[in-house]
Amino acid sequence: MPLRKSFSFTVDDVQEFKSKLLIWSQQFYELVWLDSNLHKDKYSSVDGLLAVDALTALSTDSFNAFEDLKTYQSETKDWIFGYLTYDLKNTTERLKSENFDGLQFPELYFFQPKKIIKIQGNTVLFMYLNMVDDEIEPDFNEIANIKLKKEKKLKEKNIHIKMRIFKDDYFSRVGKMLQKIQRGDIYEANFCQEFYAENTIINPLETFNQLNKISKAPFSVFLKLNDKYLASASPERYIKKVGTKVISQPIKGTAKRSLNKFEDEDLRANLSADEKERAENIMIVDLVRNDLSKSALKGSVTVEELCKVYTYNQVHQMISTITSSVEKDKNVVDIIKETFPMGSMTGAPKVSAMQIIEELEATKRGLYSGTVGYFTPEQDFDFNVVIRSILYNATEKYVSFSVGGAITAKASPEKEYEECLLKAKAMRQVLEGKVS
Repeated sequence: MPLRKSFSFTVDDVQEFKSKLLIWSQQFYELVWLDSNLHKDKYSSVDGLLAVDALTALSTDSFNAFEDLKTYQSETKDWIFGYLTYDLKNTTERLKSENFDGLQFPELYFFQPKKIIKIQGNTVLFMYLNMVDDEIEPDFNEIANIKLKKEKKLKEKNIHIKMRIFKDDYFSRVGKMLQKIQRGDIYEANFCQEFYAENTIINPLETFNQLNKISKAPFSVFLKLNDKYLASASPERYIKKVGTKVISQPIKGTAKRSLNKFEDEDLRANLSADEKERAENIMIVDLVRNDLSKSALKGSVTVEELCKVYTYNQVHQMISTITSSVEKDKNVVDIIKETFPMGSMTGAPKVSAMQIIEELEATKRGLYSGTVGYFTPEQDFDFNVVIRSILYNATEKYVSFSVGGAITAKASPEKEYEECLLKAKAMRQVLEGKVS
C-alpha cells in the first residue's frame, strides 16, 4: 500500500481557507473538490475533500470499464477519485448511446492523487504521498498566504443559452413516453433535456463558486480534468459504503421555495403529502432495494427513511434512505456495478426505461446523471448523483447543463416542463451573471 504522510493544521476561518484552497488547486491538471457545505445527516463524511495531481490514472470508454476499474482500484491500494458517466450502462446491459455529445468527456476517469487535503471542522488534514510529503508545510503556507480579492458584483454576461428540445417537441416526446407507460412497457422513466451554449468561454472556478453560493448543496463538486470541467451543486447521494454498510439516498419529488415563511412551509407540507410525488419516490425505492439486494446479505436491505422532505436553498426535495449490509470481502467496484446507473435517474423497470430514454432524449448524457466520488484504501466509498450541474469543454468552448424529471402515468407534460425550468434556474442565473 502506498505510504502517505499525514499532518494537520487548525484554521480560524474555514470558509476563507476553502476559497484559498480552491484558488491554489487550479495549478493542477487533475482535481476533484467535494464540499458538503456543512450539511449534516447521520451519513455525512467530511466538510471538504480535495484531491489533486495524478500519480496514476485510468481513462477509458464504456467497454469493459468496470473490469478495468476493478483492476485499477485493487492494484492501486490507495485513495482514488473520479467519475463514472451514465453511459457505462452500455457495459452493464446490452444498450447503446448514439445521441449528440458536445462535451466529449471520457466515459470513466479515476486518478490516484499525490496530494489530498481533508477539512473537518476547523482541522485541515494533509495526506500526501511520501514522494511529496516535504511539500506539506510549504503548501499550507502558500494556501494561507493567498490574498482573496474583494468579491465584485457579477456583470450580466451575453451568453446565449439554447435548448436542445423546444417546448412543443418536449411535449411530443413526453407524450410518446406516456404512451409507452400506458402500454405497460415501463412504469416510470427519468426524461432529461439539455441547455447549451456554443463558442462560449467561461471562468470555471468563478462559475462553481457562484453556483455553490446560491445552492449550498450537500454533494457539491468542482472537477477539472485538463480542459474539461464540472461545477455541480448536487443535493443527492448515489451510494456510500462504510465498513460493511451500504447507503443509497435517492431523490424523487421537487417543490420550489418561497421567501414568505408561511407559504414556504405550505409548499414543503404539500410536497410531503403529494400522492404523485410519493408514488414516484416509492417506485424508485423499490428499484434501489432490488439493486442493493444483488450484493446484500440476505434480509439486510432496510428502508430507513421513506419520502422525507429536506429543504435546500433553491428547492424542497423528497428523499428516501435505503441501507444494506455486505460481506466484508465483497468487491467494492462490483457493489457499484450492480446498482449502476442510479435508480433516480433511470426508471422502472430499469433496462426498458434506459432503452426508452435513449430513444426519446436528444443528447448523450455523459457525466450528467453519472457520479463523482472516491474509494478509500479501507475499501469504503462515497459517490454523488451529477445533477444541478454545469459541464464545460474549454477547448470546444461548449457549455452544457441538463435537467430532468420523472414521467409516470399521472405526469402532466406542462407541469414536468415547469419543473425542468425550475431546476434549470440556478444554472442559467449563474451562466448569465444574474446572481444577486
